[in-house]
Amino acid sequence: MASLGGCGQIWGTSSEEQNQEVLKTANYSAVVEKPNYPVIRTPKGVNQLDLENPLRCFVNWNTQQMISTIPYNIKAFNLVRNGRNDVLPRFEVNGFSFDTMSAEKALLKLTKEAGIKLVAKDAPYTSISAENLHGEFTEVVDVITEAAEIYYSYNSGSKTLRISRKANFSLYVPQSRPILLSVLDVLRGAGITDFTADFDDYTITFDADYELKNQIVNLIGYFEENPILIAYDVRVFTIYPHNNQDINWQQMLHTFDVGSVKSAKNGVLGRMLTTSNDVNINSLNSFLGAQATVSPVAEGKIVIPNQWFSRFDIGKCAARASMETELSILAKSSLEQNDKIFANITLEAQDGEITHFDIRSKIGENLLIIGIPNEIFGVSNPKSETIVFMVPRVIKTVKTAKHLENNM
Repeated sequence: MASLGGCGQIWGTSSEEQNQEVLKTANYSAVVEKPNYPVIRTPKGVNQLDLENPLRCFVNWNTQQMISTIPYNIKAFNLVRNGRNDVLPRFEVNGFSFDTMSAEKALLKLTKEAGIKLVAKDAPYTSISAENLHGEFTEVVDVITEAAEIYYSYNSGSKTLRISRKANFSLYVPQSRPILLSVLDVLRGAGITDFTADFDDYTITFDADYELKNQIVNLIGYFEENPILIAYDVRVFTIYPHNNQDINWQQMLHTFDVGSVKSAKNGVLGRMLTTSNDVNINSLNSFLGAQATVSPVAEGKIVIPNQWFSRFDIGKCAARASMETELSILAKSSLEQNDKIFANITLEAQDGEITHFDIRSKIGENLLIIGIPNEIFGVSNPKSETIVFMVPRVIKTVKTAKHLENNM
């Protein structure tokens, strides 16, 4: 690189706060005690405010469409990086080389003669090598940061280059509630829960490393190639058997028409039944009510892009005091050519997996998970079970260049 005046620095940040600060001069040192404030927390009612709840936690069981089509404006799908990032100085780099060096050290070497300070937020980063890099300063910085899978931002006023593993992004989603829910469920399926959703302008803001950003980019590309969503309307019950006896599930085969129960699949715990639509919310309530007290826990929607993992936290739609608040459904579904749905469904609690099912069903068939004793949630008396009823629906998305109003 051409010889330039100035020198670079690398600064680190500390995540620990000390309880006292020591001031030192050439002649004395003094200890300054920081005040001890009482522990004050945000009120519980504030933390329980959930803007997603009205969108997520309502199912109209009387007007379900097994197959529906939703148009969306492809231009509304946009991933934008937030924050200030000024244009880097116009320098020419000639023959810049380094061997097995961490990215922050390589960038320090590069910026040293440019009079640019370097702030490495969460170093050390991946070690990389390069030989004889040429081009504008910006191009070389891009090559190094992309190779190390880190982000950078530049402040021209303070001549500071900051690098970090994560950056803040906003994903602008088409104005479609199922599409918005599907993106939220995919983020949760990837284990990402720290994000902010704006349900008015259909944006989701989050911090992402390279892996998560690429996952979101792939999700956007998915809608170009395979625009299918599989939605599940979910109702969760707790049942308390009369006289503390087991439910006689065999009686279903006599109560409902022949063929209403299509299959029964064993899981690590419990079983999953596939049923015709004769087994629905009302008929299931009637059947269970003859043998048990039925207590609805929660209902809501999970929306899954074809062949992606998504998560639905039951607790988002349940009463805070219910034992199933820690229950979640992790699901991956795909629509096959013969109009069958293949589903990979896992029930999870705070301590991990409860049970798992791989199931194939036809469009129009329902899923019923039975035999989950509430001992799994630490409740052994009175005897009770958790039942999960799921109705799959197929949503086909269609690109359009037209402006569209919100749709459900």
